[in-house]
Amino acid sequence: MSTPTVSPTTTARTPAERSTRTPLFGFAVVLGAATLFGMLGPLARFAYEAGMDPGAFVAWRALIGLLGLLAYVAWRLRRGVARLVRFGDLSNRTRFMLFVAGVTGFTLNLSMFIAFDRITIALALLGFYTYPAMVAVANVALGRERLDRARIVALGLAIVGMIAVVASQLDPQGGIRFDVLGVALALGAAVSQTVFVVISRDGYSDVPTEQAMSAIMFITVVGSLLLAVVGGSTAALLHPFEAPSVFPLLVFTGLAAAAVPSLAFLTGIRLIGGTRAGILMLFEPVVGVALAAWLLAEPLVAIQLAGAAAILAAAVVLQRAAHDEDGELTVVPGGP
Repeated sequence: MSTPTVSPTTTARTPAERSTRTPLFGFAVVLGAATLFGMLGPLARFAYEAGMDPGAFVAWRALIGLLGLLAYVAWRLRRGVARLVRFGDLSNRTRFMLFVAGVTGFTLNLSMFIAFDRITIALALLGFYTYPAMVAVANVALGRERLDRARIVALGLAIVGMIAVVASQLDPQGGIRFDVLGVALALGAAVSQTVFVVISRDGYSDVPTEQAMSAIMFITVVGSLLLAVVGGSTAALLHPFEAPSVFPLLVFTGLAAAAVPSLAFLTGIRLIGGTRAGILMLFEPVVGVALAAWLLAEPLVAIQLAGAAAILAAAVVLQRAAHDEDGELTVVPGGP
């Protein structure tokens, strides 16, 4: 089998974007990340029913996710397929960008945690999922990506689909909690996610993906633990030791709903860009609603199915446009 080469018409790509995979692989990676992140709602519900405090759940999820990522880094280093990048060897700009990515990852979780407590969850999600539009605008303003017809159509379909899926969870009869601070925090979480996505394409591209995400998640762990100490909820952190039966749930959540999807999301951003990745991540609430229907006996309604179809249609539009742009692109081996 002959070695694939880069088409001479292909635009230049940063080292972090070079992969043996076609753009279709990047789309699959992001959709996989969205699917795994979509499990968080039901998993969190099960954890709370087992006596976990939300803040402690976030801290344990981040800690186990970090341990999983560190094990993966060690495995790649042992196999000799990755090199260890030391923090002190990085440029000041790279260190700053990596630190900002970590802080925005933490503030995202903090803002959404408080927003969920102050307003209806569906309202918080509606505010948060404005971030793909913010990412698209930011990338256009920075001259990084074109907001061409395909991206505009896909963005419109995905946002309309997301609204149909999430807004249908609002129950006026059950009361809709609303306050200005809660909405502001949800939008603040969207801004945090936007900053993360925009700078993660090439802001620290010389750091291998798994090492970069380990550093980012480490900041989330430290921030979550400090928040628990300051908030006086350190006792809640010890609950798993009092109820060991919750550990398997926490381990599964930390690995399958933190480490793996976080790594996949960053990989996807580097492969296909922030705008496309952000649009495809709107598949996350679709998975969350579907799992809630299956595991929590929360029935699906027609508008949710229509919204899911719109988001999948957006993915098809993006994939076809990527194929038209990149042709039969397959790059010489050596990926993230």
